[in-house]
Amino acid sequence: LKSYARFQPSGKKQLVQVVNGLETVLEIYHNQLKHNIHLIRDYEEIPDIWGYADELIQVWTNLIHNAIQAMELRGTLTIATRKQKNGIQVSIQDTGLGIPAQVQSKIFDAFFTTKSAGEGSGLGLHICQKIINKHQGSIRLDSKPGYTLFCIELPIGSP
Repeated sequence: LKSYARFQPSGKKQLVQVVNGLETVLEIYHNQLKHNIHLIRDYEEIPDIWGYADELIQVWTNLIHNAIQAMELRGTLTIATRKQKNGIQVSIQDTGLGIPAQVQSKIFDAFFTTKSAGEGSGLGLHICQKIINKHQGSIRLDSKPGYTLFCIELPIGSP
């Protein structure tokens, strides 16, 4: 687990179509989403960015998986994309339990988890942050009971 937490780079930078990556992950979770989760896709047209497609898919997978778990398979999941001056913004919002204020400052720490034993390693959000940092972007959280929003900002970058 410790070597996984250190997370090494993979491959070369390439042009990434972020919405395609989001849609790939949504297809993977189709069965969990189709019954009691209302999915809202709020996609604005965004430019491709330079990055590591497989690593960004890991970010989307972790965030969407956590959202589905937090909603206990019922609620609303909203995924939005926005163009910014020098990059893009991806927002993943759910109507789940929310993240308690007293642990919000720790959620990106390696091995920190609020899940029961055996349900999570505490590495998902830590790795998300490392990947976003590698892309010279940012990830932030806004959460209260019944609402969690992860907002990711990524630059267009260069090869």
